Amino acid sequence: MSSKPAHLPKSRLQEGSIDLLRGVFYRVISHLGVPARWFEPDLPSHQSVAAKTGYLNIEIVSHCWKYAHLLSLQLSSIVKYPPKKAGLTMTVFYSEEDQATKTVLNYFGDISVAGVTWNWVSLPRQSLFRRAIGRNYAALNSEADWIWFTDCDVLFRNSCLDSLAEALAGRRDFLVYPKTEYCTELLSDGDPMLNQQDNEPGIVDINQDRFQPFARDRATGPLQIVHGDVARACGYCNALGYYQEPASSWRKAYEDSAFRWLLRTEGTPIEIPGVYRIRHQNKGRYSGRARVGFLRSRVRRLRSWLNYQVS
Repeated sequence: MSSKPAHLPKSRLQEGSIDLLRGVFYRVISHLGVPARWFEPDLPSHQSVAAKTGYLNIEIVSHCWKYAHLLSLQLSSIVKYPPKKAGLTMTVFYSEEDQATKTVLNYFGDISVAGVTWNWVSLPRQSLFRRAIGRNYAALNSEADWIWFTDCDVLFRNSCLDSLAEALAGRRDFLVYPKTEYCTELLSDGDPMLNQQDNEPGIVDINQDRFQPFARDRATGPLQIVHGDVARACGYCNALGYYQEPASSWRKAYEDSAFRWLLRTEGTPIEIPGVYRIRHQNKGRYSGRARVGFLRSRVRRLRSWLNYQVS
């Protein structure tokens, strides 16, 4: 159930202005029309990927660093709404240093759910902080027909996973995503939805009335559903060494757009009901940098307000 990758990048930690410049470089080239084939020449053809039908095997890949309360909601959604038309591997990358997350994983690991395989993968926190590292390892080693790269604030409710299996049957798309997801307003730390447990893990639920539908126009970071053949061929930004280097603190996931650039697609929208996401004001992964955390919180509040005005 719990495993540790046998081979992970051993590069130096990313630090300082050189790291910043490298990050800007990759963000710029992925938006300027630079041919992705210069960096990823091994993209398979659409004809070469399998159009699988019948009972599909799906893997969900999530990360958690100091978001145990959100992870409890995510894993609870799978316990409460497991797939019946597909096999599911639920992979979570975590760090042994995050005791609260480890406790949650131990609890859910003891729950047997038909058709669901729990897969907890421990990483050094420096490798966890660069989300593409775990995603790349999962992509290259997965045996699934399709892989859903997500975050631990996404829930899979109602008929989400069975509808996903039906929608994926016979497809050769490289990348798909839910046309609609249901989101909360930006929740504060004190919100009751985020405080349903008293230091003990358990199966928890949400009030669906607090979520509103939002249309999506591309496969954003938590909504990237990749064909398994493509994942095994290309990994997750495996061609961009910068995104495979550990970091001393959590790095913002700019690799999401680089991944779409390498695949030459923003993704194909499909109908998947039951995709819920909890939007939260404070980022636990940035703890320890109070001033930065305060500024990030204010920026998120402003962006949230703007999003609601145009939705």
